[in-house]
This record gives sequence, structure tokens and C-alpha cells, in this order.
Amino acid sequence: MQCYGPAASAYTKNLIGSNKVRLEADSKNTNRDRYDRLLRYVYLPDGRLVAKELLSHGYAFAYTQFPFSKTDEFVAAETSAKQANLGLWSNCTVTVEQNGRKQTNNL
Repeated sequence: MQCYGPAASAYTKNLIGSNKVRLEADSKNTNRDRYDRLLRYVYLPDGRLVAKELLSHGYAFAYTQFPFSKTDEFVAAETSAKQANLGLWSNCTVTVEQNGRKQTNNL
């Protein structure tokens, strides 16, 4: 288990709760990833994008290895959380692999 994983999971469950969400495809990406998982943006009833909320509060990384329409928005949200030392940025050791993928230390 990686550092801040349990906190990110709890935050996500609290954020979504029992709300119905809206799923939206990305025109720049395929419908499925290499593991055949369905790729969608998840929106809350109030219009907030779940991934951006996670990034903005330091609960996630912006994975930019593959093209998607919200790359700049997600990178900006991650950068803002990092600069503010929020979430995993103040509680974990973050490493960047050669391919640019970020990860935290294990618990």
C-alpha cells in the first residue's frame, strides 16, 4: 500500500458518497485502457470533476503519459497542491520514474 492511499480512498468515498455521478468520455482518448478498463471523467451533481478535486487537494497525481483533453487543467491542479504542500505532498516521499510516472513511498 502506498503512502496516502488510504486517505485518498476515504476522501473519494466521502466526496462521492451516495450521489449519482455523470460520466463523460474524452474525445482525445480511447474508450478503454490497456487493462480494458472503461475510461471516463466522473462529475459530481454540482458539476465538480472528481479527478480535479483529488488533484487539487493533494490526493492524486496527474498521469500525463497518454493524451487527454484535460492535461493542462490536471497538471495545474497538481502543481497548485504541490506548491501549497497539500496532502501527499507534505506526508509522503514522492519519486519520479524515468518514464515520468510519479509514485509515493510504501507504508
